[in-house]
Amino acid sequence: MRYGPLDPQLFIENRRNFVQQLLPASLAIFHANDTMPTNADGTMAFRQNNDLFYLSGVDQEESMLLLFPDAKLPQHREILFLKETSEHILIWEGYKLTKDEARANSGIRTILWLDSFQQVLHALMNEAENVYLNTNEHIRAVVEVETRDARFIKDIQAKYPLHQYRRAAPLLHHLRAIKSKEEIRLMREAANITEKAFRRLLGFVKPGVWEYEIEAEILHEFVRNRSRGPAYGSIIASGASACILHYVSNDRQCQDGDVLLLDFGAEYGNYAADLSRSIPVNGTFTKRQRDVYEAVLSVMKFATSHLVAGNNIEDYHAAVGQHMEQELIKLDLLKEADVRNQDPAAPLYKKYFMHGTSHYLGLDVHDVGGKYRTFEPGMVYTCEPGIYIREEGLGIRLENDILITRSQPEDLMATIPLELADIERLMAQ
Repeated sequence: MRYGPLDPQLFIENRRNFVQQLLPASLAIFHANDTMPTNADGTMAFRQNNDLFYLSGVDQEESMLLLFPDAKLPQHREILFLKETSEHILIWEGYKLTKDEARANSGIRTILWLDSFQQVLHALMNEAENVYLNTNEHIRAVVEVETRDARFIKDIQAKYPLHQYRRAAPLLHHLRAIKSKEEIRLMREAANITEKAFRRLLGFVKPGVWEYEIEAEILHEFVRNRSRGPAYGSIIASGASACILHYVSNDRQCQDGDVLLLDFGAEYGNYAADLSRSIPVNGTFTKRQRDVYEAVLSVMKFATSHLVAGNNIEDYHAAVGQHMEQELIKLDLLKEADVRNQDPAAPLYKKYFMHGTSHYLGLDVHDVGGKYRTFEPGMVYTCEPGIYIREEGLGIRLENDILITRSQPEDLMATIPLELADIERLMAQ
């Protein structure tokens, strides 16, 4: 992999924490993601299943993990199954993990080839009463293809119908919400790479440049710093396109007088960064653009100060919404009397700020974790308010990644230029 070595203790601790939540006589099984086809004999780039990676550190296709803490034999309590390589695979596909390398990466002692899985599973199912299986239970997930997990669920339940089957996802959501020191280290590196790309852009953006040229600059900086690439589709939205929240066409030419909304983040060691900045294409904000920028920045600073242990997402978003209302009133986008008389279930600020302020961040950009769980130290949230004025063709969003600690929130992107004067100064150099 491009990224540097990861501490296997991370995955040892993750497995230890996971199996402590299992019922007695339980085994759990995790699969790599499928390698997805495109057309003819083409395939998409492989991206590992995040739960399998979280528990094993293995970033290779066709891998399987079996955990059975109550197995009779110690060597059966953690088993990693890998695709056995060959001279043919080496020539056509490239290098695959050896058993010793997988052992060193994961901390798992028992490494077997995939062709032994069914035989081992059959023996261990005779010892097990409960079987934990994994699925994508993200609240936003829309799954329209049959995954490797889904196929396995049908297969194992048909072969062993009398076992008790349980969901692994809620257990992993609970654990993955709290980041360890090693995970924070990887997220800091993703943020550092993202910062390098943003600073590169401040000297590149000017009237006449195309959005896809800006995207290319980002990708160049990511890859040269050992990132696999963007953690999600980069948004390079100039002018009115900035009012399209998930704009990814990136095919417009930037015009003099436009504000350019950038939303991108590097992936490092499978962990994501998520940054948003809004910069003037010609290097100088107009009076109106400055006022809207400062309003968004005010909301961002207010929101960041409320990402503290003990708070919760409902109270947090309500407080941020009230602060946003006051900023929109100052911008003459809302009237104070209308806000006083609004329907609380349909606040008026949603016309100009229609998305949430924060989401979990980690192995997934929209990472897993209980939505209504009280904020705890070790959680990482984005903070990303925005104001989108379609009538003016102006959209501004600002976003940093925030670590909740036992005291004050820690901004993982604190060194990335954010203040309006700093943006203009750096663009003028």
